[in-house]
Amino acid sequence: MATDHIRYDVLARDALRGVLRRVLSDAAEHGLPGEHHFYITFLSHGDGVKLSSRLLAQYPEEMTIILQHQFWDLVVTEDRFEVGLSFGGIPERLTVPFAAVTRFLDPSAPFDLRFDVSDALSEEAPPATAPA
Repeated sequence: MATDHIRYDVLARDALRGVLRRVLSDAAEHGLPGEHHFYITFLSHGDGVKLSSRLLAQYPEEMTIILQHQFWDLVVTEDRFEVGLSFGGIPERLTVPFAAVTRFLDPSAPFDLRFDVSDALSEEAPPATAPA
């Protein structure tokens, strides 16, 4: 079997993450159009993920957030997004690198992306947490 020196798998993954980045950037700038809403699942211990210790204790491995009606201050950069959400009436600020996202779903489309994120976990670095 031939060796893939081009790494099409990496190119395809990065292109699909670009779709996620673009959709979130549009939502940050213009809001969510129509009935669109997003389920975003990510690794709680992924490199660069910032969660409060309370959320990390509740979701020690993976967490799914929903961006629909009640989110604020969505900021999208080249490699991550930050968003304000309320959990049990307590406002929280999350930072999620795109490399930690395992799934993106817009059920109104329907559109579903799944990512292999084995490279998003670092065995050497402890999980990043924000003050509770």
